[in-house]
Amino acid sequence: MKIDILTLFLEMFDAINNSILERAVKNKLLEINYINIRDFSKDKHKKVDDTPFGGGAGMVMTCQPLFDAINSILTEEEKQNKDLCQIIYMSPKGERLEQKIVTNLAKLEHLIIVCGHYEGIDQRVIDHFDMQEISIGDYVLTGGELPAMVLCDAVARYVEGVLSEGSTEEESFSNGLLEYPQYTKPRAYNGLVVPEILFGGNHQEIANWQHQESLKLTRKRRPDLYRKYQKSLKNSKK
Repeated sequence: MKIDILTLFLEMFDAINNSILERAVKNKLLEINYINIRDFSKDKHKKVDDTPFGGGAGMVMTCQPLFDAINSILTEEEKQNKDLCQIIYMSPKGERLEQKIVTNLAKLEHLIIVCGHYEGIDQRVIDHFDMQEISIGDYVLTGGELPAMVLCDAVARYVEGVLSEGSTEEESFSNGLLEYPQYTKPRAYNGLVVPEILFGGNHQEIANWQHQESLKLTRKRRPDLYRKYQKSLKNSKK
């Protein structure tokens, strides 16, 4: 998979050039490129923003640098067929990022992620490129860089070969529930012990225990997910 990130602050992305993502890039499972939007500005001072029409606080990123930056990345084939590349704008107005979106994006060959700043970007850029707007939560950040890192990390984990086989199958949200508790050695620590059932060797009983723990945790912490899961079970029995 190839991911191109358009930003005004390239140095912020040093944070994701580590650990699993770093190995994925080195192993050529993932290609991540960082493009400075300011490099495409035709303004002599490399200005990329201006005051909003209609008034209001803050500045809006202008069309020209973004149009030219995106067009410099897209291949001729991608310009003709929009299904070949998904262009994403990280925005608090976007659809909230969920696991289904992550797994769908991971199936694509090419993602372009645009990081807005200031008061956002000119709407004409979003409309022209038919961008998918994605939010990582109901709050506002100073720019799209941190959300872009979150999206990159989430998507990369589902690219084939990045994680060992089966690593994502029982994680939180993979089956609609939060993940069950995990334990490791030692068996007892400061009077705190691991549940006895995990040592019995009966894999079916362990799986049932894990499922029940997932249900309890989801019902307590995310009743919305629990209700959705119960509804899906009822529908599957019809």
